[in-house]
Amino acid sequence: MESVLALQAPLPIGPYSQAIEYRSFIFCSGQIPLDPRTSDIVDQDIRVQTTQVLNNLKAILKSAGCAMNTVVKTTVFLQDMADFDAFNEVYATYFSEPYPARSCVQVAALPKNAMIEIEAIAVRY
Repeated sequence: MESVLALQAPLPIGPYSQAIEYRSFIFCSGQIPLDPRTSDIVDQDIRVQTTQVLNNLKAILKSAGCAMNTVVKTTVFLQDMADFDAFNEVYATYFSEPYPARSCVQVAALPKNAMIEIEAIAVRY
């Protein structure tokens, strides 16, 4: 088991790894829309925040030798399910068929008052 660290993604804000590699699996911790340069939340727009989260995941996956097309499962946490359609519009531009399996739930709050958090599991082929 090895920790994955991507300097192009926000550094962890707690006692966790950006991702853990175990055999051929990459387990990415939930990413919130932090700008990797400032560690601040980006604009308060769900499309902008979703884009930042997915770019952060993409950077972590790249550091692990993977890409977005190797993601097999995501879990999405939305602060407001009313943002679901707008989130989906952006999400669909990062994945293609066959799409990863996915769960999406509304939560009461996220770290730093983020509107979205996404975690992912990828497989290195």
